[in-house]
Amino acid sequence: MPHVIVKLFPGRSDQQKQRLADEIVKAVIAALNSEEKSISVAVEDVEPAEWTEKVYNPDIRDNMARIYKQPGYTPD
Repeated sequence: MPHVIVKLFPGRSDQQKQRLADEIVKAVIAALNSEEKSISVAVEDVEPAEWTEKVYNPDIRDNMARIYKQPGYTPD
């Protein structure tokens, strides 16, 4: 049962977030042959000033072995 969490800077509309979730669901179905009913997607807004502490360090830097698409940046 894939559950996908997308963390991003605030500013996207609910419609944009819904479209993103819909596209992620399509991609998961195609890549994993999952059923739509088993997929969930969450979108979490994270303020830019909190990105390093709340996202980059715990989710990216500390988990590089699990990151299949690494970012092309390092935080300031």
